[in-house]
Amino acid sequence: MFVAYPAGFDFLFVYRYLIRFVGESPFSFSALDMKTFAMALRKSGYRSVSKKNMPKRWFDPLPHTHVALDDAIEQGALFCNMLAANHAR
Repeated sequence: MFVAYPAGFDFLFVYRYLIRFVGESPFSFSALDMKTFAMALRKSGYRSVSKKNMPKRWFDPLPHTHVALDDAIEQGALFCNMLAANHAR
């Protein structure tokens, strides 16, 4: 499953890259948008869910550097914390 924030943009970029340079995608056509998942967890509207409105406990103290690998690690930690919050409910 491909998970991203925003999945609509990131999935298209990664999928095209994989098809062009690898020849296939391990994700098929499946993607989960973290903002949509946050909306479901918070039981709120899509426009009201942004990172600044998400619970602070979902965020690990990781640097936000805009370096692709750092961003991926930051998003992975955020998603893991969101999954934990979902399982705790």
